[in-house]
Amino acid sequence: QVQLVESGGGLVQPGGSLTLSCAASGFSLDYYAIGWFRQAPGKEREAVSCISKTDGSVYYEESATGRFTISRDTAKKMVYLQMNSLKVEDTAVYYCAARRGSCWMADYGHWGQGTQVTVSS
Repeated sequence: QVQLVESGGGLVQPGGSLTLSCAASGFSLDYYAIGWFRQAPGKEREAVSCISKTDGSVYYEESATGRFTISRDTAKKMVYLQMNSLKVEDTAVYYCAARRGSCWMADYGHWGQGTQVTVSS
């Protein structure tokens, strides 16, 4: 069984920080890429970041570069997304997803339920 559970979402003020966690079970992070995606109401799902041990690749969406940091704890089967300098436009439901192999924008076969991030004063 492959399961992904996000946590850490909540309400934060603009400029604040938030750390999202993705707990994985049923598979090894050694062979899967874990991506973070987000979807705001009325908008398409957007890739935010990805990390893969297979080839050491790391990806950040342009708006996240310099503000977000993705990390992995393989032993704990956890992937984190540290988000700093949050903006109102970062408001969305954030999902973690897994695909076997390297980071890529498509073919993520496993998804978490999502966690809401709201950036507002």
